[in-house]
Amino acid sequence: MTFERVTIEDIPVMFVSEQGEASRSAPRAFARLESALASLQGRKFYGVFDVGAIEYRACVALREGDDPEAVGCTRGVIPGGTYLRARLRGEPQDTTPRISETFAAMAVTGSPDRSRRAIQFYRRRDQVDLLFPVLP
Repeated sequence: MTFERVTIEDIPVMFVSEQGEASRSAPRAFARLESALASLQGRKFYGVFDVGAIEYRACVALREGDDPEAVGCTRGVIPGGTYLRARLRGEPQDTTPRISETFAAMAVTGSPDRSRRAIQFYRRRDQVDLLFPVLP
């Protein structure tokens, strides 16, 4: 698999977090986040896993009129910078098991920036971009 080097800007988000391994905490976190939103239409969703804290954050990009605290979310920022990107296509049950192995391959390809976390950007139901932080 080849990885593309990309630069992204900071992404202001609101999020909910769940403790535990990503495979179990991600579905719980996204269920909580989605239930807090009036509509999912036109939203940009991200997942961020902190290996050290064993915490998964289900995030949605902030847009005008959002009030994170009123809906039980926390306000935050996904840091911009240089990342390696891989795009996985297919049904979620097929792509989800490939996320960890793809991030592992990215970690040995680039010079990891340990100050930032790896990101999952859910472009569509059947497409996810994996962004692994690397030094510029």
